[in-house]
Amino acid sequence: MAIYLAVCMILLKLYVAFASTLRNESCIDGVTIVLSFGFYQNSCPEAEPIIFSWVEKAVSDDPRMAASLLRLHFHDCFVNGCDASVLLDDTPNFVGEKTAAPNLNSLRGFEVIDAIKADLEYVCPQIVSCADIIAVAARDSVVLSGGPGWEVKMGRKDSLSASKTAANNNIPGPNSDVPTLVAKFQNVGLSLEDMVALSGAHTMGKARCSTFSSRINGNNNANSPDINLEFLQSLQQLCSQSDSNTTLADLDHMTPSMFDNQYYINILSGEGLLASDQVLATGNDGTREIIQTYVDDPAAFYEDFKNSMLKMGSLASVSSGGEIRRNCRVAN
Repeated sequence: MAIYLAVCMILLKLYVAFASTLRNESCIDGVTIVLSFGFYQNSCPEAEPIIFSWVEKAVSDDPRMAASLLRLHFHDCFVNGCDASVLLDDTPNFVGEKTAAPNLNSLRGFEVIDAIKADLEYVCPQIVSCADIIAVAARDSVVLSGGPGWEVKMGRKDSLSASKTAANNNIPGPNSDVPTLVAKFQNVGLSLEDMVALSGAHTMGKARCSTFSSRINGNNNANSPDINLEFLQSLQQLCSQSDSNTTLADLDHMTPSMFDNQYYINILSGEGLLASDQVLATGNDGTREIIQTYVDDPAAFYEDFKNSMLKMGSLASVSSGGEIRRNCRVAN
C-alpha cells in the first residue's frame, strides 16, 4: 500500500510538472473565469502535494472520508458553480448552504478542508482558493481509493455568498426518477451521459436509512425485475434495528471503500441502494445501455468519469468576482 501511495504522489507531481496549457473560459455577468492546468505551478508549487498529503492522512484515518470529500465537490458545483459556497458557515446575518436538506447532517470533510487551507495559508498566503482545494481533494480521494487520476484544471475563485434555496432545489435527491435526474444535470450543463458516469461516485460511501426508505418500505412493486428481495430484506433488517436517522448502509455493499465499477454491477442485479441509483437500470433504455457498457468495460467508465469530472469541475460561477478566502468558512 505504501508503494502504491508513493507512486500516486509521483504521478500527481508529474501531472503538475508537465501540465497542458489548455484553458476553460466562462463569462458570467461580465466576469471571466479562467481555469487551466498547472495553475499554481509557479505561484504555489507545493499546493497539490500538500493537499494530497492531508487527504491521504484523512482517508487513512477514516476510509469513508474519500467518498465524503468527493461528494463535497459535487454539492459545491451544483449550486452556482464550483465556488466553495458550500463551505461557508451560517452567521447571525448570513444563511449558508450547510443547513439545506441535501447537506444537513450529511456532508462531511469540512475539518479536512480547514486543515489543508491552514497549511496552504502558511506556505502560500492567499494564493490557493478553497474551491480549488475541494476539486483537488475530490480527485485525490478517487486516486487513493484505487480509481483513476486526472489533472485538475484550477483557477477558481471563492464566492462571497451562498444559496440555501439553490442547494435545496438543484442537488438531485435520493428518490429522483430519471427525467428529474436528467433535468437537474442539464440545468448545470451536464448531459445524460455525464449523469450516468458521475453517478458512479456512489461506488464509495454510505447513506442513512432514511434516504433509501422508499426502497425498503414497500413503495416498489415486489414483482418488478429491479427488485432483489434478498438484498432488500437485508436492508430492512439493518434499518429496523435502530434509529434510521443514524444507521448507515454502504452505497456499494460489495466493495464499499474502493473506486471501481461495482456500483453498476450492483444496479443490474437489483442491488442499488438509493431509488435514484436503481432507476438508472429500469427507468430509461439509454441509461441502462451506458450502465451495461461500464459493467463490460471498467476502463470506459474510468475515462468517462474523468472527463465528466473535468466538465463538472469547470462549471463557472462567482458573478461578483470572488476572492481567495483566508478561512474557507467565512468570506474575507
